[in-house]
This record gives sequence, structure tokens and C-alpha cells, in this order.
Amino acid sequence: MHTFYFEKLVVWNNARILVKEIYMITGTFPDDERFGITNQIRRASTSITANIAEGMSRQTDKEKSRFINISFSSCIEVINFLIISNDLGFLDDRNYEQLRMRTESISNQLNALHKILNKIV
Repeated sequence: MHTFYFEKLVVWNNARILVKEIYMITGTFPDDERFGITNQIRRASTSITANIAEGMSRQTDKEKSRFINISFSSCIEVINFLIISNDLGFLDDRNYEQLRMRTESISNQLNALHKILNKIV
């Protein structure tokens, strides 16, 4: 089986772990949030990995950079939903802090990759 370039990226693998954690923790959210915050945070987290993968398939660094920027924006969206979930009591402080730190770390990795692709080192 072939391993694609994006699968070798540390940031993609970290985001993949985040997706799994988001899915597990949102499984405990209230049933009436299934089409609300649960769906939104799951979609935002999977968007991080999907945009990294799609971006790395592009031919130019400019195109790759655009998808990495979209992925970064999805990280910020996840952080937004983590804050709201914590505010509403769906997420306890320990899980909130753990997921927030992981998401912030991924956003920092994406920012570094974005700079490299734009040669702003």
C-alpha cells in the first residue's frame, strides 16, 4: 500500500488524533445537541485533516498554503466550539484544557507550515 505525503506529516497525524478525541468526547454530549454543537465541532475537526490532505496534493506552494490556511481556520473554529461546550457544561475543565492545548498545538504547527510554504521564515 502506498503512503501519501500528507500521511507522513506530524501535523496531519496530530490532527487525526484530535478528530478521534473529539468524536469520543462529543459522544457524551446531550442528544439534543446531535445536530448542533456535536455536528459542528466534528465537522470542523475533520476539516482540519481533510484540508491538510487536499492541500498537500496541490502542485504549487501557493495552492498548498491556501488549504493550510483553511485548515488553520478550522482549528480556530474547533477552539470556539470547545469554549462554548465548556461554558454549557458539556465539557469538563480537564477535557476542555486537554483538547484546547492539542488544538492550539496543531494550529501552531499549521502556522509554521504556512510560513514555510510562503517562505516567510
